[in-house]
Amino acid sequence: MDSVLPGIGRRLLLASLSAAASLVPLAAVPAAAAGAMPPPVRPEDQGDHLTVVVRHAGAGRDGTYEVRCHPSAGRHPDAAEACRVLDAHTRWGQDPFAPVAAGTTCTMLYGGPATAHVTGTWAGRPVDASYDRSDGCETGRWDRLVPLLPRMGGPA
Repeated sequence: MDSVLPGIGRRLLLASLSAAASLVPLAAVPAAAAGAMPPPVRPEDQGDHLTVVVRHAGAGRDGTYEVRCHPSAGRHPDAAEACRVLDAHTRWGQDPFAPVAAGTTCTMLYGGPATAHVTGTWAGRPVDASYDRSDGCETGRWDRLVPLLPRMGGPA
């Protein structure tokens, strides 16, 4: 039977297969046995942590709220739902806390005097975002994060 590969091609193929086969035993070794144990988890590394300060939103809405996600916890009226909404708005390469893009055309519909400031860590990145309801874009940006930010316009 004649070989389809010329001499050099056959040697290159055999060398590649031999190199790949030599890696298989290393891949089968558990990380713990190989001494590659991850560092211990520190309390500050557990999940995502945000502090939300809300002002001028009205009774029952103003205050400082702590939210931890993954697992959900904290001093927030609905931490689990806040975490779910944040997860739903988190996409690779996009900041769920990003400000309205410069030059965006927005309605001049005032949504009230409420403001919020969100700080902490989300998806391994620092967060320092301010919110208001000064126009339609800012109100929409706020509303996308309800219930992390309080729902406005109805009962608290």
